Amino acid sequence: MGRNTLKKILVIEAQSKTRNLFREVLETKDFDTIGAENGQVGVQLARELLPDLIICNVTLLELNGYGVLTMLRQDPVTAIIPFIFITANPAPSERRKGMQLGANDYLTQPFTIEDLLRVITIQLEKQTILRQWYAAEYQSVSKTSFADTATTAVAPQPNSNSALDPHLSEVLRFIENNYHRSISLSDVAQAVSYSPAYLTHLMRRQTGQTVQRWIIERRMAAARSLLLETDQIMEQIATQVGYNHVVHFFRQFRQMHGTTPQAWRSMHRRQFSANKIERLVSPI
Repeated sequence: MGRNTLKKILVIEAQSKTRNLFREVLETKDFDTIGAENGQVGVQLARELLPDLIICNVTLLELNGYGVLTMLRQDPVTAIIPFIFITANPAPSERRKGMQLGANDYLTQPFTIEDLLRVITIQLEKQTILRQWYAAEYQSVSKTSFADTATTAVAPQPNSNSALDPHLSEVLRFIENNYHRSISLSDVAQAVSYSPAYLTHLMRRQTGQTVQRWIIERRMAAARSLLLETDQIMEQIATQVGYNHVVHFFRQFRQMHGTTPQAWRSMHRRQFSANKIERLVSPI
């Protein structure tokens, strides 16, 4: 498993024997652990210490596991901490309830220590991979050349092998399918069944960017393609890429490109045409 000295895990479990067992096992694997005997203490420690992952029993005193998860998901500071439920109730409805609230995984008792370590490893690795992948995707989109943009209206789309989080992948798919109309953070959040605050902090932590920034990037990619390959006026292009007011389109285009859409078109059309001809005459 490797050393995990920087990974802090909060164990929220009412039974002291079980809680201490989990902590002892995790500490032998070089995790730093914190214990909480009830839901209220668990929420307080999560907010104060910001663990990398939380393990929580559904059945707790004062505040049950569902209440803990709800409070943490509503708090921007703790909203995206990976959360693993432990339950003795294997009913699908209970599992579905937890997943709808934002749980990342479920362990049904009885389970082995190996099962516990496996789900922890998966969630921590998944979080790391997602953060790296989405950051790389964003940088790739941001650095796309005008020639590449013209041939394909590049947008941040999840690779089929990399779509590890269905909610984040669904965010990108929703943006891809709807960027051409007026959409907001609330629209995207509703589409993936998350609160706007939770989705904002989820995307910022995993990708380094906001949902709105991803929408703008997609619209700008489409706008660059239309500027190069069509003679449409600015009002037409603005409408096609999701802007109700051309002034808003001009403002965001200038902020991103340092110039107006018309000036960008004039500057790059000649070079784009030359590149296009070069591709046609180049040997295969």
